[in-house]
Amino acid sequence: MSSEPDSGADSAVVDVRPTAAAPVAGEPPADEARHPFLVALGERVRTLRSRRGMTRKAVALAADVSERHLANLEYGTGNASILVLLQIAGALHCSLAELLGDVSTSSPEWLLIRELLEHRSEPDLLRARLALGELFGAGGNERERLSRIALIGLRGAGKSTLGRRLAEDLGYSFIELSREIEKFAGCGISEIHNLYGANAYRRYERRALEEAIQIYPEVVIATPGGLVSDAANFNLLLAHCYTIWLQAAPADHMARVAAQGDLRPMAASREAMKDLQRILDGRSAFYSKADMHFDTSNRPLDQAYTQLLAQVRARLAQG
Repeated sequence: MSSEPDSGADSAVVDVRPTAAAPVAGEPPADEARHPFLVALGERVRTLRSRRGMTRKAVALAADVSERHLANLEYGTGNASILVLLQIAGALHCSLAELLGDVSTSSPEWLLIRELLEHRSEPDLLRARLALGELFGAGGNERERLSRIALIGLRGAGKSTLGRRLAEDLGYSFIELSREIEKFAGCGISEIHNLYGANAYRRYERRALEEAIQIYPEVVIATPGGLVSDAANFNLLLAHCYTIWLQAAPADHMARVAAQGDLRPMAASREAMKDLQRILDGRSAFYSKADMHFDTSNRPLDQAYTQLLAQVRARLAQG
């Protein structure tokens, strides 16, 4: 969520609002309470400045902020705006992510790997990801992957309906991962989020997925729509399952969910369709990593299933 800048603010020099008095003669301030994040941020600014061989005065001049404000930031007593951090990152010739302490900037090796991968095409990045998975033993062999079929996509795409029929015709087990998550947690999905938070939900999701992979040699898994939002869980799915993205138009998603008797998506927002489209837009780049894409729009699910089964059988026959 963004907020508009003050219309009266100077666009060239943006204030760094100090939370305590400025340090005297280049010394850190007295031991007043300082937020740990601001302290760590200040340490990174000093480290990057030293690495570049730049004085505080030189950085302040290049970033177009006062030296006093930069000193406040370095000692963890100045709460800088995003625009100021961008200016300082530019002066230090680094990314904003590096300034904020993104894990992929935490060591020289991470930075060198980032440099190798930066500006690469999607096919190149895919090759790199697969090579890393093979290097570190993070993936299963292709025959094992084909024996575990995972259906991904938004609610209403037909994952449960088509997945159950697909498992029956192939002679595989069928798992609805959301139900397995609820078994581990001992409560419903909404209760997990409300009581324990999103991080706890992802841990239950990981545990349920790991168990499904370990226990079932042949299985069709209907996954929660948001699984792709967690890189670790999605990597696990891609490495051990043959993934199929069940696509559908937003109107089809909404109509199918409503037909199941769940009117919450319609009641949650007057702009439910726009919200659904935003979610789909935000996840499509991840869904598109699936091994197979199958569109279920504008046709009955019975008709869609016949074609899906034929395509899956053809892929399994290839081995």
